Amino acid sequence: MSNLIRTLCVTAFTSVAVSTALPTLTHAAGEPSAASSSALPAGAIAVVNGVAIPQSALDEIARKVAANGAPDAPQLRVALRDGLIARELLRQQAVHDHFDTRPEVAQAAEGEKTDVAVRAWLEANVHPAEPTERQIKARYDAVNAELGQNEFKPQLIVVADQAAAQNVIAQSKAGQAFDALARQYSVAPSKANGGQMPWVSFKTPVVDGKTRGVPTEVAQAISQLQVGGVAPQPVKSGDAWVVVKLQDKRPMKVQSYAEVKEEIRRQLKAESLDAAVNQRVQALASRATIVR
Repeated sequence: MSNLIRTLCVTAFTSVAVSTALPTLTHAAGEPSAASSSALPAGAIAVVNGVAIPQSALDEIARKVAANGAPDAPQLRVALRDGLIARELLRQQAVHDHFDTRPEVAQAAEGEKTDVAVRAWLEANVHPAEPTERQIKARYDAVNAELGQNEFKPQLIVVADQAAAQNVIAQSKAGQAFDALARQYSVAPSKANGGQMPWVSFKTPVVDGKTRGVPTEVAQAISQLQVGGVAPQPVKSGDAWVVVKLQDKRPMKVQSYAEVKEEIRRQLKAESLDAAVNQRVQALASRATIVR
């Protein structure tokens, strides 16, 4: 199951990156399907074809996301709200097509029936094309072109402000274990693993946009550290401050095409599926009356 389908079909979103997995519901200026929030009934965050989505649903999701390390911010709440709207659009379509009467839905627990119906509808109606050999090989070549001579194993502690980051660095210099500090102070999901991040490789000197998903400033700090070292100053990345440690480093060993071909195929198929689901949600939204 792709990240997007998993996000849409699970009531409690638990990923810090959830906002990147949700469809972006867009409406043209003056389009009748997007009504003003001033028309919202009390206690609702949105109304989809006459069905209100309660504020309590958004609060519960935001609480669970925050418990997994994502700060409860306005931007996140907008993304979560749009996710709830997308889920309601899909739920209504599943009911319209009688997927709510399927045996697997009847057998599901009461709190899971909507998710099962939506998932069944998506699986029956969204069929993205299989990645071609050329697409798989192109992705393999593109990834390898960005790899550097070394592979890095970073540990990160992400906090909300510079003072908190300086405090973490001071405690690290005083001998406090970095993983313990991560569990105590970090607001990122990696706090549960002591701030440990996956191995990553990128070319050095660091080039903006070619750091394999690592923020440029963080990649620069990683590349300048010795193994076991902690950056003397925190790194600002977006709205957060990051304390960077290089846990380990090793020469980069490029895997052969045969070794990673199936993994790349799965990644491309998941991306294609996400795009197809997003397109379906946009189509449903264009025909819906949505008040938010």
